Amino acid sequence: MNPPAAAPQFLADAGWGDAQILPLAGDASFRRYFRVVEHERTAILMDAPPPHEDPRPFISIARWLTGRGFAAPEILAEDLTQGLVLLQDFGDARMRETVDAAPESELRLYEAAIDLLVRLHQHEAADVRAYDLKEYHREAGLLTEWYTPALGLEVDEAGYVDAWDKALAPVLNGHAPVTVLRDYHAENIMLIEGSETLGLLDFQDALAGHPAYDLVSLLQDARRDVDPVLETQMLDYYKRLTGAGDAFDVAYHVLGAQRNAKIVGIFTRLWKRDGKPRYPGLCPRVWRYLERDLAHPALKPVADWFDANLPAEMRGDPMAIIGE
Repeated sequence: MNPPAAAPQFLADAGWGDAQILPLAGDASFRRYFRVVEHERTAILMDAPPPHEDPRPFISIARWLTGRGFAAPEILAEDLTQGLVLLQDFGDARMRETVDAAPESELRLYEAAIDLLVRLHQHEAADVRAYDLKEYHREAGLLTEWYTPALGLEVDEAGYVDAWDKALAPVLNGHAPVTVLRDYHAENIMLIEGSETLGLLDFQDALAGHPAYDLVSLLQDARRDVDPVLETQMLDYYKRLTGAGDAFDVAYHVLGAQRNAKIVGIFTRLWKRDGKPRYPGLCPRVWRYLERDLAHPALKPVADWFDANLPAEMRGDPMAIIGE
């Protein structure tokens, strides 16, 4: 993973002219990340190449979060034309690896992640677009756009839209909108400098929507198994702190099903369109979450659609199902 050609001059202009640029990570988008090391200091270089990526939403939400006391990376320098951003380095201690290495920390860290969401939801939503019905349908539709065609299935697409209309109706106006980070899970939460202060990453797609959505992101984590017992404990913990009632349970499972249908579609698209074959292997976990959500009475129209269109043997790793 080679740094972009413009990086050395960008870093020199930012006062990091003697720094080494070390590969760090890519992600499911076109963004790439590098660690910049100069003597005793480090920073993170985000490469968000236009026209595929626009770093301005990340910068805007980062500043919105830090302005309200949340630990998002400080923006050290930016070049929007080149799509380069120099960020504060939160280190390497992600919540995911920390919990996996020290299972006794799991309950404490998940509670801390819930506490952060409770604080976030006490603020008026950032100035971002609404998480509206059109967006919910677009995302849920990724399953019928990518997953079912990959399996060679013809499904009732109109019935799928109608089923989601019925399920989403009670969620749309059920709560004042909050800032929804949209990818709030254990691989995007950092423990800053070995402490248990939680740092936030990957929030550039934030929308104004229902507070249950980020809870789903955390507790139905597409990249890490979350035990159903822990999920229930943490959902109850959030409700206890906020006074949320039964309507929140409905929203949690409806948005859980919606998000998981979206993720199955996205992981299939990453394989079929973007040539990233590791993602379909994550789908069985997502299907397990999705089927738990579909068992909730509020999802009956959607569950009936799945039963009629996607039999159990067609729910899993799409590469394995078709024998690739």
